Amino acid sequence: MSNEHKEMTNKHEKVETNVGLFFIFAILAISVGALVEITPLFFQKAMVTPVTNLKPYTALQMEGRDIYIREGCHVCHSQMIRPFRAETERYGHYSVAGEGVWEHPFLWGSKRTGPDIARVGGRYSDAWHRAHLINPRSVVPESNMPSFKWLDKNKLTGELTAKKLKTFNFLTKSHQRIDKNGNRIPLYSAEDIAGAKAAVKGKTEMQALIAYLQSLGLALK
Repeated sequence: MSNEHKEMTNKHEKVETNVGLFFIFAILAISVGALVEITPLFFQKAMVTPVTNLKPYTALQMEGRDIYIREGCHVCHSQMIRPFRAETERYGHYSVAGEGVWEHPFLWGSKRTGPDIARVGGRYSDAWHRAHLINPRSVVPESNMPSFKWLDKNKLTGELTAKKLKTFNFLTKSHQRIDKNGNRIPLYSAEDIAGAKAAVKGKTEMQALIAYLQSLGLALK
């Protein structure tokens, strides 16, 4: 064995037999790989530009989105249709990045205990959704989804709704549309924020969740 080969082997042994050193190099390798994969996406227009018909959530839809997250709906239902025929035949047009640029956090999901709901908006009536949420098996006999009947009793106060809209204005600054004068158009105007509490106060959580579900996937329909 040549001296050069022995020297190289010794260097490898130092890394492989030192847990701390091996961990540092592993993290470094993963970080570099992630940067190489992810960084270019921030500079691709299609990744950061909202699709033409994308609309911000109304105050009621925003509350419904938070209920969707709170109840763990995203654990069983994905919102990401892959670009394969088997997917598009069942669920509709595949998901595109421009639909999710205002999502914080995004709710793509990965597990499908239940069907994907990326394009469920307008597919069923409000009455169907209400029946499904109260007793899923009344409309889908084979469903293993639990009941969410308490949502029909819980009422919204709207105390934090305006803050939620303000937060989304802040989080989406870099992805907001630009007007003809080069100014960013915030998702929510001062009027939207001022009227947010009144728009949801007294509505049930069921109404809010259904409003959110009915908004999904409409931008590409």
